[in-house]
Amino acid sequence: MRYRVLGGTGIEVSVHCLGTMMFGAVGNPDHDDCARIVHAALDRGVNFVDTADMYSAGESEEIVGKALRGRRDDVVLATKVHFPMGEGPNRGGNSRRWIVRAVEDSLRRLGTDWIDLYQVHRPDHTTDVEETLGALTDLVRAGKIRAFGCSTFPAEEIVEAHHVAERRALGRFRTEQPPYSILARGIETSVLPVCRRYRWACWCGVRWPPGSCPAGTGRAGPSTSAPGARRSPRPASTPALPGNTAKYAAVEQLVALADEVGCTLPQFAVAFTAVHPAVTSTIIGPRTMDQLDALLAGAELTLDDAVLDRIDEIVPPGTNLYQPDGAWSPPTLTDPSHRRRPLPARAAA
Repeated sequence: MRYRVLGGTGIEVSVHCLGTMMFGAVGNPDHDDCARIVHAALDRGVNFVDTADMYSAGESEEIVGKALRGRRDDVVLATKVHFPMGEGPNRGGNSRRWIVRAVEDSLRRLGTDWIDLYQVHRPDHTTDVEETLGALTDLVRAGKIRAFGCSTFPAEEIVEAHHVAERRALGRFRTEQPPYSILARGIETSVLPVCRRYRWACWCGVRWPPGSCPAGTGRAGPSTSAPGARRSPRPASTPALPGNTAKYAAVEQLVALADEVGCTLPQFAVAFTAVHPAVTSTIIGPRTMDQLDALLAGAELTLDDAVLDRIDEIVPPGTNLYQPDGAWSPPTLTDPSHRRRPLPARAAA
C-alpha cells in the first residue's frame, strides 16, 4: 500500500481510503460483516477510514466505532457534519450551535476521544464561513478533532474560506473531498488547481453513475453490482434518459480500454483518480468482502501516459458527461428566487 501526506497536516494516509457509506441500513446491515471488511482493509495496509454522521442515520459511525476497538491508534479516522440529523430546525447545517452538538454525537457513536479529520459535508449559505471556521478551530484547541476540511465546495468558496481564516487568525480547512471520476471531471477546471495552490489535500469519492454499464458489455458499473461499488440514492440511469447517450458511449470505450490494461472497470476508475497530482487518496466504498478484495487487488495499478491520453480523448479534461454526477448544485441554480427580482408591491387601491 502506498502512502501520501494529507495536505500540510503531516499525517500520512493510504492512497486507498476505506469509505463506509455502505455500512448500515442503506447497504450492508450486518455489523459483524462490516467489521470484518474494516479489519481486512487495515490488515492490507489501509489506514484511512471515512464515514459521516448522516450515513444510515448514524449507524455507519457506530459500526466503524465497534470495528476500530483496539486498533484506533493506527487509524486516521474521518467523519462529517452538515446534513439534518432528526426533525426540527437547528439540527443540521454549519452553524456553531450544530457543529458543537454534532461532534459530541459523532464521538459517542464512534467510541473515541478524538476525530482525526472532521469535515463540513456541504456548503451552507445561511451561515458565515467565519462562524464555521471559528467553531472548528475551537474544537481543535479542545482536542476533540485534529484537523478539519470540507466536502464538495466550489473553488470560489475554497478561496473565500482560505482568506477568511488568514484575516481572522482562524484554523484553515486542510482538505476537500469532491466527487471525481472519469465521467465527472469538472473539478479539474478549478477545484483541483486551487487545492494544489493552497496545499489542501484533495481526496476523492469515486462516483460512477448507477447503470453505467451499457448493454452488451457484459460488465456492471461500480454503482450496480461491480466490485467496489458506491451506491447512489438516485435511481438507475438508462440510455433512454436525456443526457445519457454520451455517457454510455464513453463507457463502452472505457470498458474496452480497461480490458487492454488488464483490470476491471472499477479498478481502472480508482487508478485514474489517484494519478492527479492534487489527489492524495481515493475512497473505495465496498459493501461486501468480495468487493473489497477485488478493488485492493488493483491497489498497485498505475496508468501510463499513453492510457491517460486515450482517456482524455474519450472524456476531455474538465468535463462532466452527465451533470448530476457532479453531486451538488448551488442554491443559485436550484432555487429560482436567487435569480429573479421580487415583483414590486402593488399600490393600495
